[in-house]
Amino acid sequence: MEIETILSPEQISIELKVANKKQALSEISRFVANHIGISNRDIFDMLLQRERLGSTGTGKGIAIPHGRLNNIDRLYAYFVKLESPIDFEAIDDQPVDLIVVLLAPETSGADHLKALARFARILRSETIVAALRGVESADSAYSILTEDVTSDAA
Repeated sequence: MEIETILSPEQISIELKVANKKQALSEISRFVANHIGISNRDIFDMLLQRERLGSTGTGKGIAIPHGRLNNIDRLYAYFVKLESPIDFEAIDDQPVDLIVVLLAPETSGADHLKALARFARILRSETIVAALRGVESADSAYSILTEDVTSDAA
């Protein structure tokens, strides 16, 4: 799964100002809806429903909310850097400031899971995460996220 196929600089938001998890999901839903032309309410409801199953805060200040929608025809990724970290009920109880949102069609098979695994692998790199926290533009974040990353994991 190549990140370039599901993410573009236009799908990146830098310095989003929100106060809490619900507001973050709402603002991200609005951002995504403007890009793909579907109801922000559908996106928000899906993301909120997924969070009710358990936080998508994976630890170390990162969250990867994700889910399936019946009114899209391909996989989409969005990257959001928050202006200030917020409580996301992450597994390590640390506040979150980097969010990757993955949206998949209802009919997508393993592609959704492959994309989730790819982003999780990228965001395991402390070097990449530190670089993302320091970016000041969507283009810079895109460059970092789409660099060819070789995994140290066996």
